[in-house]
Amino acid sequence: MMEFFSKRLPRRDVFRGSAFGILAGLLPGKATAAPSGGLKLGAAIYESIGVQPLVNARGTFTIISGSTMLPEVRAAMTEAAQHYVHIDELMAGIGARLAEITKAEWGMVTCGCSAAITHATAACIAGGNADLHVRLPNLEGFAKDEVIIPKHSRNVYDAAIRAVGAKVIEAGTVEEFELAIGPKTAMVYILAGPNADRSPLSTKVICDIAKKHNVPVFVDAAAEGLTVPNVHLEAGATLVAYSGGKCMRGPQTTGLLLGRKDLVQAAWVHSAPHHGFARALKIGKEEAMGMLMAVEMWMKRDHKAEWNTWTARLDYIAKQVASIPSVTTTVRQPEGLSNNTPTLVIKWDPAKTGITGRALARHLFTTSPRIALPTGANETTIQVVPYMMANGDEKIVADRIVATLKAPPAAAPVSNAAPTADLTGRWDVEIQYLASKSTHVLHLKQVNGQIEGTHQGDFVSRDLMGQMEGNKVRLNSSYTERHGDSLQFEFTGQLSGDQITGTLNMGEYLDAKWTARRHVASSRRG
Repeated sequence: MMEFFSKRLPRRDVFRGSAFGILAGLLPGKATAAPSGGLKLGAAIYESIGVQPLVNARGTFTIISGSTMLPEVRAAMTEAAQHYVHIDELMAGIGARLAEITKAEWGMVTCGCSAAITHATAACIAGGNADLHVRLPNLEGFAKDEVIIPKHSRNVYDAAIRAVGAKVIEAGTVEEFELAIGPKTAMVYILAGPNADRSPLSTKVICDIAKKHNVPVFVDAAAEGLTVPNVHLEAGATLVAYSGGKCMRGPQTTGLLLGRKDLVQAAWVHSAPHHGFARALKIGKEEAMGMLMAVEMWMKRDHKAEWNTWTARLDYIAKQVASIPSVTTTVRQPEGLSNNTPTLVIKWDPAKTGITGRALARHLFTTSPRIALPTGANETTIQVVPYMMANGDEKIVADRIVATLKAPPAAAPVSNAAPTADLTGRWDVEIQYLASKSTHVLHLKQVNGQIEGTHQGDFVSRDLMGQMEGNKVRLNSSYTERHGDSLQFEFTGQLSGDQITGTLNMGEYLDAKWTARRHVASSRRG
């Protein structure tokens, strides 16, 4: 990633996104060469294949492997792996036990919370009917093929609904919702959280209307802690799903589906190992029993003591960094049930310390021992989340923050080189992805070293901004789909003649190579 523009980014939202490599947590670390001898068991298991582990001071994000499993979960999985069992019988036993523990009518372990969304959608559309199941996701001729999602709940994870073939209908108001619901409505999807709680189209309002039409309501509570009795089912929801690998500290690849017995059992029919569209979403006996143990332990864990431990870790870090001039700290308390953890906010004057929050977070993530922090770092602050920190991690985090604030790494020199060319005009771009190619178009307008324009991709056009210093070019564009998927492109390259070559960074979708050539209009003979 080039750093010659690090201090000259225009103050536009497009440059604040972590997909451009500014914030820690989304920057892929470079694996070192794997030591000879191959995989080795023990504390250095990841280092044995050249991968450097990290301290998780960010939270239960899948990209940094969620949470660590409880010892009891690991023990249950080890024991389960030693025996054979009929999977249908296993899920019936687990379903009954989950009902007993959670007070829901029935329960099911899934291959992640996203899989729970998919299986629940299939259950509401096909209802366990094998004739319909084998046709999913082709819903031609199905009686119900629509899922209503309030606008406040559209998000990247509703791809799990669209995967079943369902047509998504948006509703922004109570009136729109009442008009949208009808005989083709199979399910209503709600993303749990403040948007659903505070909206006039709240979960309670939705459930009351849906009940009149006999339409099931599904609540996605992936990042929440399990409540018994369940707050969402108590509010009128039909189904609710959780991530197993977050706060419950079950296997990272598991989820939990709870609710109305007939629909949860139908969801099992529409899941693997049964053949059909969801065969890829397979759950093994080991993960299933591990998740059940995680729920068992959730009911036994001392959650107040855990909270006190998190607070103590933040207090320790706050006391250590308080010795740095201009540093202040506050503890922000959570709102709602999702990611229910206190967060330490560390603030300072970058003019006095010589480093910004973004630079500090990036430094901690890319040097050893690696620390992942929340991606909300800005010019003056960083945050620390104790949620998934292990014993002793607070000392590592505190020591590294203090050391970096006292002796910040030297910033990359800022180039003031004048641009060597004017890029104004159309550029035809060939992008070489890992296993395919595509052609995009850039329309650029350059004034001195600043560039504005548009980036035409495979389907949509989006605004573009950038700079040129000497022959080095950096261009950024972004857009967000209605359902929340965000594509952020950062083109960095070098101009040679009428051609620019370099690397395209796509954030979570990694890198590609790109070559841009100045467009030459074709001539016609008279």
